[in-house]
Amino acid sequence: MPRAAVDDNKRMNLRLRPDQKAVLVRAAALRNTGLTDFVLQPALREAAAIIDAAEHLEVSERDSLRVLALLENPPAPNAKLLAAAAALPPAA
Repeated sequence: MPRAAVDDNKRMNLRLRPDQKAVLVRAAALRNTGLTDFVLQPALREAAAIIDAAEHLEVSERDSLRVLALLENPPAPNAKLLAAAAALPPAA
């Protein structure tokens, strides 16, 4: 499971070469925006796309119907499932 990045301050350090920063500053100026917004907005779009791809599951119609059928008519529990259920501590 990915580790959540939690930090109390509102700053993020980024190391880059002077020529890289110059390119970013120039591009931000051409867009009439600040460097922070210029760098942050595409990064946030990419992050949202990555999170969406990680959390989104797409199944075929056939598989979707199979899952629904199993939910409506689940198979009988097998020996391993019964043993696992029996090994659970009693509910409080």
